[in-house]
Amino acid sequence: MGSSINTNIAAMTALQSLNQTNKELLVTQNRVSTGYRVSDASDNAAYWSIATTMRSDRSSLSTVLDALGLGSATAEIAAKGIESAIEVAGKLKDKLLAARTPGVDRSKIQSEIKELQSSLQSIVDGATFNGQNWLTGDSADTTTTRTLVSSFSRASDGSIEIGTITVDLDETRLIDTNGSSATGILNTEASSGSTSYTILSLDISSLTDESTDLSIIEDMMKTVDSAIGSMTDAATALGAVKTRIDIQKDFAKSLIDAIDTGVGQLVDADMNEESTRLQALQVRQQLGIQALGIANQSAQMIMRLFQ
Repeated sequence: MGSSINTNIAAMTALQSLNQTNKELLVTQNRVSTGYRVSDASDNAAYWSIATTMRSDRSSLSTVLDALGLGSATAEIAAKGIESAIEVAGKLKDKLLAARTPGVDRSKIQSEIKELQSSLQSIVDGATFNGQNWLTGDSADTTTTRTLVSSFSRASDGSIEIGTITVDLDETRLIDTNGSSATGILNTEASSGSTSYTILSLDISSLTDESTDLSIIEDMMKTVDSAIGSMTDAATALGAVKTRIDIQKDFAKSLIDAIDTGVGQLVDADMNEESTRLQALQVRQQLGIQALGIANQSAQMIMRLFQ
């Protein structure tokens, strides 16, 4: 085909090839700089949509993990509180056993019992974490349970489900603030003959060596021992809750790792492949520029014909 001053086909072809190389080079440079093979919807709409949803779910799972951490800490604080209360109640029972012995100075023993009762109150009041205290409360409240967020999942139709772990505070309440109707383990009213008392209010200072009074002391010991059993059951329940929370925490961590891996496989760039491609495109770009320069020289050759 002859040369034309209107249409330089060789230059046009070289320019198109160079433009295509520049476009591919821009894409590769973007992948190398961002680390993503799919950074927006224009790269791959399907993969970008899936990755966006998975990232959102990962964020939700991270929030669930935080909530489980708070729940685990709250359960642990409550369990430690009950363990301490059991230990103090055991000492209180020992004091009552000592008071059962005829001839002892029960007023002095009562002063020690009073200190132990104050310790029990302090333990319960101090078993608070993040504003939550599972060892005390008003049984008259309608909300006697606490629900902890434990899981987040997405069904095949796109709907989401939130799992929870329920803690029954009626099982863990050591002190009930519901006045005369209190049903807490430590302040439920008990009686022996005409004497009414709770573990936190029992007083042996006025009791004598008479059989009736000694029987009252024995009943007090039985009440404390029964409370220790109830607190042991409460601690067991809290331990089961904490174990379940810890299992869910491990599961949530595994899901987060799996999502990170899945998203990476969808959108992350293979840096070895992209760096190799970048070098090849840079060579193509240089060759394309040279080819375009050679094609443009044909016009100069036509000018020489008129010299």
